[in-house]
Amino acid sequence: FGVGVACALMLLPLGSLPLLAGLVGGTAAAAAAVSSYGSARIRVVAGALVAGDARIPLSALGEPEVLDAEEARAWRTHKADARAFMLLRSYVGTAVRVEITDPDDPTPYVFLSTRDPRGLAAALSAVPAA
Repeated sequence: FGVGVACALMLLPLGSLPLLAGLVGGTAAAAAAVSSYGSARIRVVAGALVAGDARIPLSALGEPEVLDAEEARAWRTHKADARAFMLLRSYVGTAVRVEITDPDDPTPYVFLSTRDPRGLAAALSAVPAA
């Protein structure tokens, strides 16, 4: 709402109609930005793991490892590898870590923050690699 008020105040010298348009438009833009911030999706579709913008074939993945909050924190901090693909959401404590088995890929593992790590691990294990 603060962004909408700021936009409205910038348009105040132009009159009440631009002020109202700035309030509505600024508030809508701020709401869209906040909504898209937490919209990273993790899916297992068509023989691939789709996490955010990454698409990884299941044939390149090892067994998923379910991480509780404490272990996930360790893998986000002192155990982390700079080469790993990490889809982090600080407000989600649990995660899944999956080794990359493709010898040509320098990425050692995929770390995915998820509210349902057991469900994601089950989905990765249930779908046969293409």
